[in-house]
Amino acid sequence: QVQLVESGGGLVQAGGSLRLSCAASRSIYGINVMGWYRQGPGSQRDLVASIRSGGSTVYADSVKGRFTISRDNAKNTVYLQMNSLKPEDTGVYYCNVQNSYLWDYWGQGTQVTVSS
Repeated sequence: QVQLVESGGGLVQAGGSLRLSCAASRSIYGINVMGWYRQGPGSQRDLVASIRSGGSTVYADSVKGRFTISRDNAKNTVYLQMNSLKPEDTGVYYCNVQNSYLWDYWGQGTQVTVSS
């Protein structure tokens, strides 16, 4: 069954904004860390931002000050607000959820394209 549903990707001009959402199924027990990873063309999947159940966050240096990660624990949903987008932010963004057993779950990916 589908356990992570992502939305919000698209095409935007440099300097614009997008908001990604990822809703996790209730079947995923004990969610701890929720995050977003990015995979650019021909590159590996790298962490963009993550947030723990207590609210502590981690950001890649390249997005600090421009992106904000947040979560709604009642809805099992994580968000990524992306402002001041740059062409190098282009890639497929994957939602990741890790539970208290350290099991990882991945979304199907959503394309973000930033034109110059």
